[in-house]
Amino acid sequence: MKRVVVDPVTRIEGHLRVEIKLDEATGKVEDALSSGTAWRGLEVVVKDRDPRDIWAFVQRICGVCTGMHAISSLRAVEDALGIEIPKNANSIRNIMLSCQNVHDHLVHFYHLHALDWVSPVAALKADPKATGDLQNAVLDKYSLPLAGPMDFNFNAYPKEFPKATTAYYKTVQDKIKKIVENGQLGIFSAQWWDHPDYEVLPPEVHLLAVAHYLNMLDRQRDIVVPHVIFGGKNPHPHFIVGGMPCAISMNDMNAPINTERLAAVDASINATIDMVNSFYVPDVLAIGELYVKKGYVDGGGLAKERVLGFGDFPDEPYSGIANGEYHKKLLLRCDGVVENFGQGLDKAVYHELSAQDITDPAVLAEGVDHSWYSYPEKGKDLHPWEGDTEPQFTGPKEGTKTQWKYLDENAKYSWLKTPKWKGKTAEVGPLARYIIVYTKVKKGVIQPTWVEKMVVDQIEAVSKVLSVPPEVWLPTTVGRTAARALETQLNAYISKYFFDKLIKNIRSGDTSTANTEKWDPKTWPEQARGVGLTEAPRGALSHWIVIKDGKAANYQAVVPTTWNACPRDSQGVHGAYEACMIDTKVKVADKPLEILKAVRSFDPCLACSTHLYDTAGKPIGVVHSDPYGKK
Repeated sequence: MKRVVVDPVTRIEGHLRVEIKLDEATGKVEDALSSGTAWRGLEVVVKDRDPRDIWAFVQRICGVCTGMHAISSLRAVEDALGIEIPKNANSIRNIMLSCQNVHDHLVHFYHLHALDWVSPVAALKADPKATGDLQNAVLDKYSLPLAGPMDFNFNAYPKEFPKATTAYYKTVQDKIKKIVENGQLGIFSAQWWDHPDYEVLPPEVHLLAVAHYLNMLDRQRDIVVPHVIFGGKNPHPHFIVGGMPCAISMNDMNAPINTERLAAVDASINATIDMVNSFYVPDVLAIGELYVKKGYVDGGGLAKERVLGFGDFPDEPYSGIANGEYHKKLLLRCDGVVENFGQGLDKAVYHELSAQDITDPAVLAEGVDHSWYSYPEKGKDLHPWEGDTEPQFTGPKEGTKTQWKYLDENAKYSWLKTPKWKGKTAEVGPLARYIIVYTKVKKGVIQPTWVEKMVVDQIEAVSKVLSVPPEVWLPTTVGRTAARALETQLNAYISKYFFDKLIKNIRSGDTSTANTEKWDPKTWPEQARGVGLTEAPRGALSHWIVIKDGKAANYQAVVPTTWNACPRDSQGVHGAYEACMIDTKVKVADKPLEILKAVRSFDPCLACSTHLYDTAGKPIGVVHSDPYGKK
C-alpha cells in the first residue's frame, strides 16, 4: 500500500492538501484525506460589528464568488430584522447572482480545470484543417434545444462564435509550439503531460479546447459587467441591507442606472449566452462523451449516496427565510436532500428540507471531531446559530507542525469543520442541484417552473447523446463537470429572464431599489437571529447571525467547500472530496492526475481567509509565494 500526497493542490482557490492510500497493483484507492490548510477567521472578525456592515467583510471570504457571500449575509440580516426588499432589488440581485455563477463556472472550466482534460503538448499533433471541421461538427451535435418563458434566440447573429478555419487553428498551434519548444510553458506548466488519460481524446480536440482556453482568457471579463453597473465594481461589488444602493433614473444620464447602462447590461447578458452556448457547453459535452464511452464513470463518490441543496432565485420578494416564505417564491427549488440516486431514479429517495428543519439542531449541525477546532462540549455537534470558532491546532501524524509528512486520519487533520444533515455528510454543488431538481420533477414532488423544466430537458438531452441513463453519467467526475456547464447555460438564461422583469417593472413607474424603513437600529428588537441561504457556484451556502443590542453576537458561515472538502465525521464517514477520491481508479501512483481531476471537478474554494492574527492584531506570519515580488 502506497501513501501519495499532493500538497498543495494547484489551480484552485486557496490551500488544499490531499492524501491517498493506494493499491498500486489494482489502482484502487483504499482511503483518502482532504485537508484545508488555511484558517478562515472572519466569523471572529465580524463579531460585535454592526450587522449593516457585515456583508462587506464576509464577501472577502472569497476572491472569486464574492457577491454570493455578500448576498447570503444580507439575506441573514434581513431575515433577522424582517426586511422585505423591493422588486427591482430582487431582480438586480438575481441578475448579479446568475452572472456570478456563469463567470465562476466558465473561468473554472477553461482556466482551472480544462488542463486536466486537454493538453497543449498533444495539440501540436493536431491537423488544423481537421480541427476546423471538428469545430463545426461539435457545434452541430451538441447544441441543446431549450425553451423558456421568453424568446432566448433574440440575436440577429451570435456576438461570440468560435472560429473554424484552418488558418486560425494553424496560428494557435504555432503559438503553442513556440511556448513548448522554448521550455517555458508558463500557464501550461506543472502538469503530467505524459499521463495516459490525455490519450483518450484525439489531438484535434486538444487543439480546439486550448484555443478556446486562450479565447476565454480575453472574453470572460465581459460577463461581470452587471456587477460593475449595479454594484459599482468587480470583484466585491457594493450592496446595502434592504436592497441595492444603485438609484434608477431613465432621464438623468448621470444616474447610476439609466438607459445607457441598462443597455450595457443587456449586451453583456446576450454575449454571455453566446459564449456559453457556442463554447462552453459544446466543449464539455464533446470531451465528456469520449470519456464516458471509454468507461470513465468513476469519481461520483458521495453524490451517488447523498446530495443537499437550499434552492435559490426568488421570483418575487419574500418576507423571510426562517418563516418559510423564501422557499415559496423560488424558481430553482433544489431545496432538500436526495439519497441513493446512483442506484437509479426508482431507488432515489427525496427528503424535504423545510424552514423548521433548517433551524433545527438535530437536522443541520457542524462537528469538529477531525477539525482543528474545539467545542465547549466534546463530541457534540453544534447548529450554526450556536457555532463556535475556537482554533485547536494539533499538527500532523508524522513530521512537525510546520513540516508535515503525513496527516493523522484518526485525529484532527483539517481547518474545515464537518457539516451534517441529520448526522450525515452530503455533497453540494451544481451536480447536487441537478440531481435534486431532476428527482423532484420526475417523481412528481413538484410541478416544474420554467427553470426546473430546463434542468430536466438538459439532463435528458445529454443522456440521449451519451446513450446512458442519468444515474450512470451524472454522479461521476465527468457528470460533475458537465452539470456545471449545463448550469452555466441555465444561469445565462436566468440573467436574461430577470433583466426582462427589471425593465418591465421600471416601465411601470417603479424605480425603488432599497427599503430603508428599518435602517435605524432603534427600530430593531433587542435580540434577533436570521439565516441567509444562497446557491453559490460551488453549492449550498448559508450565513447565520445572532443580533443582540444592535451588534452581531455570533456569526457563522457554512460554505459549500466546507460541505464538500470536510474531514470525515466521528463515525469515520467521509466527506465528498474524500469519497470521490476513493471512488476513482489511479493509473500512475506518482502522477495521480485522476485524483486531481476528480477533486478539481468540485471547483475547490479553500481561500476562505488565509491570515492568522494575534491578540494585538498583528500578522503571525507572511508567506511570499512570489520571490520576485518580495520587498
